[in-house]
Amino acid sequence: MPGDALHHDPVEVSGRIDTTKPHPARVYDVLLGGKDHYPVDRQAAAAAFADHPRGHLTARHNRDFLRRAVTTLVRDEGIRQFLDIGAGLPTAENVHQIAQRISPDARVVYVDNDPIVLAHARALLTSSAEGRTDYIDADLKDPARILEVAAKTLDFDQPIALCLVAVLHFIEDEAAYGVVRELLDALPPGSRLVLSHLADDLNPEQSAKVAQSFRKSGLTFVLRSREKVERFFTDNGLTLAEPGVVPVHRWRPDGAAPVLPAPDPERFAALEFVDRLKYHDINDVTDEDISVYAAIGHKP
Repeated sequence: MPGDALHHDPVEVSGRIDTTKPHPARVYDVLLGGKDHYPVDRQAAAAAFADHPRGHLTARHNRDFLRRAVTTLVRDEGIRQFLDIGAGLPTAENVHQIAQRISPDARVVYVDNDPIVLAHARALLTSSAEGRTDYIDADLKDPARILEVAAKTLDFDQPIALCLVAVLHFIEDEAAYGVVRELLDALPPGSRLVLSHLADDLNPEQSAKVAQSFRKSGLTFVLRSREKVERFFTDNGLTLAEPGVVPVHRWRPDGAAPVLPAPDPERFAALEFVDRLKYHDINDVTDEDISVYAAIGHKP
């Protein structure tokens, strides 16, 4: 059931899109092999690849962690509500598609602050008849607004999975911990925190180079250690699910990451490097390829 995201003025939304600076949602779209980005976003991604040619494996495995996490929570733990902040551009296997395939009555609220994501919000609102989806045009740094609007779709008397997947490294210093605390304080017992975060102690030399290239492109990037990532759980009294905070490809791997069939060799050879990424089999991964931690925590 669509919410008020569809009532935004398309002209006003288009006017807010800045094509002169890269945006995290659009750069992530490049890394995932999407089409909803601009040259400046491709340039930012290409600069990162120059420092870490297999860096797309981190982005792809991060996305596949979301698939595994949502599947686990809905299928095995009975979670039926999701608040996905920093959702990014619609792509294959969005949260509502994964959740509602298992439980059609699942409810999902997406949040992002990029106008280009808002412009594509209809693709995030194709709910099953039994479930509901909505989109909130808001910044993670404004948790009060997010919670107020999300309550129109989600039942805050029932457990909610808060998804903060590869988004907290865009918030500097201690502010990130305060934002997570405010969000979790509003959630009922039995809720979950689904989190992934770029690390400064996984392949630190490569991670530092990639982060620096993104900073030069104008993006905020805060790398955090495993200990600092764990704080998002321990500071809020959450119980970490097995296997705890681990490199993203090691969080309950199932070998089921989708692989797209590649086009014919001549056409494939003509593609730019960033356009070949979506055809890569990400099961070809080593510990040296990954620079993101992932975990799920349970609110008692």
